[in-house]
Amino acid sequence: MCGIIGIVGRDAAAPRLLEGLKRLEYRGYDSAGIAMLSNGDIERRRAEGKLVNLEARLRDDPLSGVTGIGHTRWATHGVPNEINAHPHATGRVALVHNGIIENFRDLKAELEAAGHQLASDTDTEVIAHLITHLLESGLGPAAATVAALARLDGAFALGIIFASFHDLMIAARRGSPLAIGYGEGETFIGSDAHALAPMTQRITYLEDGDLAVIEGTQVSIRDASGEAARRPIVETGLSGALTGKDGHAHYMLKEIFEQPQVIGDTLRSFLNPADQTLTLPDLGIDPAAITKITIAACGTAFYAGLTAKYWFERITRIPVEVDIASEFRYREAAMPEGGLAIFISQSGETADTLAALRHARSEGQHVLSIVNVAESTIARESDAVLRTYAGPEIGVASTKAFTTQLTVLAVLAIQFARSRGAINHVIEARLAQALTEVPARAAEVLNHDERLRDLAAELKDAPDVLFLGRGTSYPIALEGALKLKEVSYIHAEGYAAGEMKHGPIALIDDGVPVIVIAPSDDLFEKTASNMAEVIARGGRVIFLSDAEGAKKLGDMAAAAIALPSVDPFVAPILHAIPVQLLAYHTAVLKGTDVDQPRNLAKSVTVE
Repeated sequence: MCGIIGIVGRDAAAPRLLEGLKRLEYRGYDSAGIAMLSNGDIERRRAEGKLVNLEARLRDDPLSGVTGIGHTRWATHGVPNEINAHPHATGRVALVHNGIIENFRDLKAELEAAGHQLASDTDTEVIAHLITHLLESGLGPAAATVAALARLDGAFALGIIFASFHDLMIAARRGSPLAIGYGEGETFIGSDAHALAPMTQRITYLEDGDLAVIEGTQVSIRDASGEAARRPIVETGLSGALTGKDGHAHYMLKEIFEQPQVIGDTLRSFLNPADQTLTLPDLGIDPAAITKITIAACGTAFYAGLTAKYWFERITRIPVEVDIASEFRYREAAMPEGGLAIFISQSGETADTLAALRHARSEGQHVLSIVNVAESTIARESDAVLRTYAGPEIGVASTKAFTTQLTVLAVLAIQFARSRGAINHVIEARLAQALTEVPARAAEVLNHDERLRDLAAELKDAPDVLFLGRGTSYPIALEGALKLKEVSYIHAEGYAAGEMKHGPIALIDDGVPVIVIAPSDDLFEKTASNMAEVIARGGRVIFLSDAEGAKKLGDMAAAAIALPSVDPFVAPILHAIPVQLLAYHTAVLKGTDVDQPRNLAKSVTVE
């Protein structure tokens, strides 16, 4: 995860850029840097490690100027060092970047063939050289940037400055957040309002696909289609900056829309897209020696574990048992020597999960936790910890914590499969590439928000709602039902689609909406048969699939949503998002307290 700050100012910018980076350092501290426009030229100062190193560098070799950009980095492509630190620059362009450019290798080869010499191992440097190449062809800064962004596959937030253009900065976002701040005679950009709080409380949050051209105090914004767009300016205060709603009506919606970013943040802590390899920290256990995996968690985290059961058993060939943490230790299940116990918790403080962890430790299991809070009790009591980088999740109904948990579990399954020789390098590269694409594809899923809001109107008055899925879509059906129950108070159930004819089909009539989750995988035709059984009995089906699936079966359903086509391995991560949005919009239409549903709490610290 990376932090971005920028100033088009009237006073010395470098000290304020450094202060902004200090407020963003929680996003990454592998390296940091600042680039300034000084006497018509781009000048940079970068340093490996924490911001104190950059601060010392600036004391020894200060930067002057009123327009500049800064970045604090979580290393992705390339090791953490000064060469790979942002900002990346040519003689004409400097930029900072948060995200992953999926096709950077092809672009790099093209640029090198055209004579460009790239110095770093990062994907980001490719963007600077691509814009420069377009400038050299005669385009102006804005046109060159638009043309370059059209060639990028992936998710990004960008801040760009240009030599000889002292009052110009361009900001753009696709999948990663970026805000514009308005000061007295100055304009700012930042990854969040917290970074900008010392300079302004007047903030505009760019929407996905936006590009903003900042010329002094004048800001013009274009949307994803290239049309001029107006984005509201909102007032924010320091006290609410870190956990603000970023212009959204509720924390839950904000956190749903943060998923492209936080999935990418989590993924980047493990994945090097340059060579399609995954790297995990030393977990203290040899995957080849694991005899059994036991997963325990509560609520949404349990469904993440259930999804992982399919992944682990299919590609690692390790037997997996998944249990609700509150039931796990009371069964007194046999736990074999050489077993691995995985515990999943957003807060790392869930009492039932902690108790299950302690039971597994007493049974001699190696303990691995997946948590969002590194200093939590569950993390401290584990033999090894894998972090999710979801950031603070304020909404009680978990959204971004779930998809980042799935991301970590997917990485873990691939790594274990490789270490055990259960998959070859070709399959590993395919699965790793599929994961790399998830942040950008997740941003595309969010484009269905308006359509899902319309469909929620059909759910709000229903007494019951059913969710159906097979394979890895079954846990997503369970999670969809849980979300709807949590925030709208509508009774909902998730079922394995093949189980409908063994009892639940008796519930079907024209008053029971049925959400069918069916990506184009090896179980698609089986799910299609189950959906036909529901339709034959008057059930009103909302069909969630990809373009191929929607083409085959969309006409059978009352409504269909065609999600991006992805490898079936990562489909559950994407299919989690529309069921979250359905739950959210249904709750809003019913007028419930979306962020603080009745009888619920965020961190359950009692058994």
